Amino acid sequence: MNLQLQDKVIIVSGGAKGIGEGIVKTLAKEGAIPFIIGRNEKDNQHTVADVEAAGGKAFQTVAELTEPAECAKAVKAVLDKFGRIDGLVNNAGVNDGVGLEKGNYEAFMASLHKNLVHYYLLAHHALPALIKSKGAIVNISSKTAETGQGNTSAYAAANGGRNALTREWAVELLKYGIRVNAIVVAECWTPLYEKWVETLPDPQAALKTIVAKIPFENRMTTAEEIADMTAFLLSQKSGHTTGQLIHVDGGYVHLDRALANA
Repeated sequence: MNLQLQDKVIIVSGGAKGIGEGIVKTLAKEGAIPFIIGRNEKDNQHTVADVEAAGGKAFQTVAELTEPAECAKAVKAVLDKFGRIDGLVNNAGVNDGVGLEKGNYEAFMASLHKNLVHYYLLAHHALPALIKSKGAIVNISSKTAETGQGNTSAYAAANGGRNALTREWAVELLKYGIRVNAIVVAECWTPLYEKWVETLPDPQAALKTIVAKIPFENRMTTAEEIADMTAFLLSQKSGHTTGQLIHVDGGYVHLDRALANA
């Protein structure tokens, strides 16, 4: 399917690794121009080089998104380069394990800046350009907002905020023809997820238990599957879809777990 994304300039925060990297590479294959915003220049450049080696285009700028001024600076870098923004993918964040019992105010607030505040700031600063282009926004979210996980109060709260902002922005931006949707991720295989599994006492046994609970095909979601849905939501092929929380999770959140063992 031609998603008609040719030469569309699309910001992808946290686009150097994991789900973000998958999104960047898929957008580039569709002819778009993904612009990575990430804190590590070496990682950013590595993904840009991969895209270019495959015949696509990608660009990057370095920003520490927990710093409000850096968010504004990053959006300015995109506008200075291209003079337009056609889409925004808010993706950067980390499940940092700030719980209730053992957490504290400082860690909780720091986590919100890692995982939620920059979603607002990037959208805020990109909005004038998105209004001009009638662009689209996709927020990457997590099941933790809906299912809980334990010992991750701040991350769950941030994802609840991501979901709420998706609906709120969809309403506020109706008048500009800007669509806003979220993709809710459950168990997606990324380098960060793999690193976490390796910290468990018996990684292979733990992974087997996890995938057994994923109803569809008893396997992890891939970053490419998240990326494909992201590209679709950014495109006019989804031109009447807005304010939606779309679960790309193999039925993990909503289907009966008993199905996994059927």
